[in-house]
Amino acid sequence: MKLDLFNKQWIDIVFEGRNKAYGAYKLRQENSKNNVRAFIIGAVIFALAVSLPLLISLIPESKDEASIDQKIVTVKLPPKEQPKDLPPPPPPPPKVDQVKFVKPVVAKTEEVVEDPPKIEDIKDKKLGDETIKGDPDAPLTVEPVGNGPSNVVEEDNQIYNTAGIEVKPDFPGGMTKFYSYISRTYSAPEDCGSGRVFVTFVVEKDGSLTDIKVIREVCPGSGKEAIRVLKSCPKWNPGEQNGKKVRVLYSLPITIQGQD
Repeated sequence: MKLDLFNKQWIDIVFEGRNKAYGAYKLRQENSKNNVRAFIIGAVIFALAVSLPLLISLIPESKDEASIDQKIVTVKLPPKEQPKDLPPPPPPPPKVDQVKFVKPVVAKTEEVVEDPPKIEDIKDKKLGDETIKGDPDAPLTVEPVGNGPSNVVEEDNQIYNTAGIEVKPDFPGGMTKFYSYISRTYSAPEDCGSGRVFVTFVVEKDGSLTDIKVIREVCPGSGKEAIRVLKSCPKWNPGEQNGKKVRVLYSLPITIQGQD
């Protein structure tokens, strides 16, 4: 007998005398049907995979992509408006008489030097630091408008510290000569012991010493004498920063020999 796998008779021969209610018998009964179904599904998937590139090429391109390729048009902006010329300043007021204004001060009668002006004297007149005779009929002149100074250099009045200055101030001839000057000119007060008077001062741009302060003194009067000596001191060589003379704060101890 020729064996036919698609024929279900061999299944009955194999399961003769066995429990056909078992799942294996049912699987064998539906085996041919499952094979045919799997072949059809596989064929359909294969056909789709082969024909997919052809189907994609047949789809027309979107109109949005075609509209992207457009010419770039250059738009020329209008020129900026130039600022209008500013109007000239108004002419100065006519020249009138000016009366010196004397500030009212509470003082004794014999100390009064000058009386303040009366109301009749200052009517239709300006007040100033001195009395000036005006000329109402003088012609009015207006100076032409200029551009102002081209290079305005602000004066540096900052007080620098000796720690960050480029060129420190010093006494002409060095500090040895300075202390020699101190020893010659300083007169210690009576009943004052030996010690150090600590002072601070500002070396100005011209080398003069200003803002002299006593931080600590040995005895009463020793700091006052130090201030006197420094005020009569010769001018120092000023400090410099960025090639310019500047004000520098200087701290200094002055050693005195008292009457112990």
